[in-house]
Amino acid sequence: MTETTKTHVILLSCGSFNPITKGHIHMFEKARDFLQKTGRFIVIGGIISPVHDSYGKPGLISSRHRLTMCQLAVQSSDWIRVDPWECYQDTWQTTCSVLEHHRDLMKRVTGCILSNVNTPSTTPVIGQPQTTTPPIYQNRNTANKPTAVKLWGKMSESLGKICCVRPQVERFTFVDENANLGTAVRYEEIELRILLLCGSDLLESFCIPGLWNESDMEVIVGDFGIVVVPRDGADTERIMNHSSVLRKHKVTCYKAT
Repeated sequence: MTETTKTHVILLSCGSFNPITKGHIHMFEKARDFLQKTGRFIVIGGIISPVHDSYGKPGLISSRHRLTMCQLAVQSSDWIRVDPWECYQDTWQTTCSVLEHHRDLMKRVTGCILSNVNTPSTTPVIGQPQTTTPPIYQNRNTANKPTAVKLWGKMSESLGKICCVRPQVERFTFVDENANLGTAVRYEEIELRILLLCGSDLLESFCIPGLWNESDMEVIVGDFGIVVVPRDGADTERIMNHSSVLRKHKVTCYKAT
């Protein structure tokens, strides 16, 4: 498969990150390596989204400090960034709402339609013309087409105007996500998908009756998809078979081994 025919992926990890550890970063790296080795995906970016202070976890420190720690942990990474949107809301947000926020944000920033795993890949592509105007890369030399790195770099540049978190500042600045970002950048027609990155402990929580809203699980696993990095000894196959939602959408659950 060529780069343009592969699915381009952004990995999103939600959690307390209290504190963030090398294991969290390793999880991103392992998931990226696994997905790209399949030959079907190109991982162009990773997003760390720390949970809101009102989550209620015992010992949860202020989001201000957790955001700073996360930013310091990824400051040398050229593909993982920290997003403060979840922390800056009035109250705790569900994982489903965080995924939907980033999907809608990507639409606004890139002017594109993001992939839904249950729809044909011929329709939801990044760079799909929003008018009858031909794509800007049509009839141009392929050498000028954006690579995955350029794509994420440009998107991160635009997203940085909305949700950039920088360490060692007195207070974080949050610009309204509806702010005018200028003309949306168009890309060649490539499929883009946001996948939830998690450990096997989160996967196991899907099997606890009443813990997750059933409709949220359908959206998370069915509309987006998940990438699981198992902990040592975790039987992810058994876990997935224990949940009716996970069994139903097994094709969108990727186990990074």
